[in-house]
Amino acid sequence: MPLPHAESAQPQGTELAGLVAAGGGLSTQRLCEAYSQGMFPWFSEGQPVLWWSPDPRMVLKPGDFKLHRSLRKTIQKFMESPDAELKIDSAFSKVITHCAQASRAGQAGTWIVRDMIDAYVALHEAGFAHSVETWVNGQLTGGLYCIAIGRAVFGESMFALQTDASKIALAGLVALGKANHVPWIDCQQNTRHLASLGAKEIDRSTFLTGITTAQHLPSINWQFEPIHWQELLATATHEP
Repeated sequence: MPLPHAESAQPQGTELAGLVAAGGGLSTQRLCEAYSQGMFPWFSEGQPVLWWSPDPRMVLKPGDFKLHRSLRKTIQKFMESPDAELKIDSAFSKVITHCAQASRAGQAGTWIVRDMIDAYVALHEAGFAHSVETWVNGQLTGGLYCIAIGRAVFGESMFALQTDASKIALAGLVALGKANHVPWIDCQQNTRHLASLGAKEIDRSTFLTGITTAQHLPSINWQFEPIHWQELLATATHEP
């Protein structure tokens, strides 16, 4: 059975605001159906799969990315180090597993349960889920994973084992997005950290229209090149 339309989600101001549906499993086909229609799964151990489409939606346009002075220095140092490298899709399973562990901090549990990990690994193997990874001295120190259908990009979760390692990965995704003319990166919900980096809220109908167009554009080239860093440093908004 197909998922209901995202606009049928529970309204703002209600206890389950943004909830569209429950159940239906986490097959690759179901996940692609959900993301292409502006929904994502989010649930805890013991719950059915819950499908959400919040309104408003937090998105980060690569051209609006605010590069604070400290992060700019961190990226420049990272670029200049022969022992540091940004990799794409070299350790997806490790990245999502670290994200699941990181999300437990200060919480009773994690929303990245075992079924979610297995489902997103399968989605990665099908070519729709990607990891952006920060490596230092041959060790994975941070990263994030996201979903991409055409040029519609949906950020999911990140982790850091060293200071700023996840921020470097996010900046790398932004740089890759700029190079591939990605209209925006979905950040799902508003956080102070994302807002400080230039992410903004848009209404759900605008979000749905945008991803409908973006997902039919040619797929992203997931090969990261040093020139992507250079272009980001040259064009990102400078912040103190």
